[in-house]
Amino acid sequence: MSNLSNAYVPPQLKAEILSDALPYIQKFHGKTIVVKYGGNAMTDEKLQRAFARDVVLLKLVGMNPVIVHGGGPQIGKALKKVGKESEFIQGMRVTDAETMEVVEWVLCGQVQGDLVTLINSFGGQAVGLNGKDGCLIKAKRLRLRDYQNPDKFYDVGQVGEIESINPAVVKALQDDAFIPVISPVGLGEDELAYNINADVVAGKMAEVLKAEKLVMLTNTPGVLDKEGNLITGLTSKEIDALFEDGTISGGMYPKISSALEAAKNGVKAVHIIDGRVDHCLLLEILTPEGVGTMIKSE
Repeated sequence: MSNLSNAYVPPQLKAEILSDALPYIQKFHGKTIVVKYGGNAMTDEKLQRAFARDVVLLKLVGMNPVIVHGGGPQIGKALKKVGKESEFIQGMRVTDAETMEVVEWVLCGQVQGDLVTLINSFGGQAVGLNGKDGCLIKAKRLRLRDYQNPDKFYDVGQVGEIESINPAVVKALQDDAFIPVISPVGLGEDELAYNINADVVAGKMAEVLKAEKLVMLTNTPGVLDKEGNLITGLTSKEIDALFEDGTISGGMYPKISSALEAAKNGVKAVHIIDGRVDHCLLLEILTPEGVGTMIKSE
């Protein structure tokens, strides 16, 4: 896509490309599409702009995009500036009280604000939310179970798991032509803020909103086998086998787990796509080829 961006495209071909998108626009008109925004797409300016344009276009043709963003690289940089080292256990960031202050500032301030501004600059009407707004995400402290030893748990601080999601504020914004942009921070009964894995929030948000699709942007072509080859389609049984033989591990584990849960709980299709590709969102939703792995509900 990027190599063709400045090339001359005949008007007839442009019209044919737009016409080819019509069946997908018709199929997904009025449907909710939850998008997990992360990886290189968040840090490369060209990809940021392409993503924002894609989101605005999807909204204008009648779909309802809901964005849940991460911010791992930005949080890591901010922590370094205050002299703190990032620590991870099974893909989860260990979050003490000081780290949580940085997480909130980066996610609910810097990252969310930049994305909302960018979407609005292309004519969208984005509104930033976090889990505290409208009692959107109720959370509790996560007890992180060891992958290998189910009797062992890790204390990862103010990292949360979702107790419940109240989608009322998101639905109200959608009905009023706005694009919700959600930071993955929840509020506990103890009145503490909790850092929640953005993949987990996106998956659960897709379930609660009864989304047609959940699209997760990554820094890989999709789900890869042990030889590094792209797996374009997966079922839940096949994913379970990939967990068992260690093909899926580390930071990919919570992403695939959330995708699998969403697919099992009513989301018709989950797409894990390469966020390093220009206009990956449009390629995945409005063309037959796609740019990643699709997990279908069974």
